[in-house]
Amino acid sequence: MGSSSPGSLSASWNMVVSPEVTVSRGEDAVLNCSFTHPQQQSYSGTITVKWARAPDSVFFSCSVRNESMEGPTNCSFPGLKHSLHGDPRRGELSLLIREVQLSDNGEYVCRVELDRQRDYREKKIQLHVKGEPQILSLSVVETPSDSGNTTRRLQCEVEGNPLPKLVWLLVSRKMMENQVMTTQTALYRVTSSVPYSEEEVLTCRVESELGEAERTYPPSKTIQPSKTIAPVICGVLVPLLLLISAGVIVYCLRKRIGELYQLYQWIYSWLITLISELIYQHL
Repeated sequence: MGSSSPGSLSASWNMVVSPEVTVSRGEDAVLNCSFTHPQQQSYSGTITVKWARAPDSVFFSCSVRNESMEGPTNCSFPGLKHSLHGDPRRGELSLLIREVQLSDNGEYVCRVELDRQRDYREKKIQLHVKGEPQILSLSVVETPSDSGNTTRRLQCEVEGNPLPKLVWLLVSRKMMENQVMTTQTALYRVTSSVPYSEEEVLTCRVESELGEAERTYPPSKTIQPSKTIAPVICGVLVPLLLLISAGVIVYCLRKRIGELYQLYQWIYSWLITLISELIYQHL
């Protein structure tokens, strides 16, 4: 695509792209794009690079003079999501997208312009962003009903590409099938809800070809560590340990019996290990 008048810079242009690029969510993606033209070495005008999600929605643009191959360009932005991955003066137009998200999935247009837009080339690239299933939220929502009462439902919002399958499981791991309401709320999101009663334990489970995930409501209650057990352990066992140690040492010194001293060492090590484990379990 572009002008093709005889003798113009666009004659015999060549643009090469990677038609499709596939990455996983969170990775960096490089959309490869390069060009050559007959007067690439002698052309001293401006090279303008543009990237768009649609023909009229340019989200990245930069220009550089082709007077010298030395020095940096103004097309690299280390701290931004989008940056040029290369030097347009060398025909490199590739786009770097940092930490891609599912919203970055779609079609892109690589475009290069010479001689103030009079001569240009552009080609399309398809970016596929894969996303393993994720549970974004799991909570109880209350909505008023026609009878004036409040209806409580447990709602689960999930995300993934391809769109994951969502199921509800009882505490017995049996699948729930009645009164399940599931809707696709966005391109890569699904929201599902089921009636919920107090103290009921339900699990939201999602799966796709890329993996699986699940979350249970209510969340498991972790046992809070006791603030009194550790002092009690230290207050009782430590003096006991010292008393036993002192008695065994005195006895061994008087009797000079090596076997009993070895027994003391074993008892001492065992008590130290016991105290350490008890304190670790309750801190």
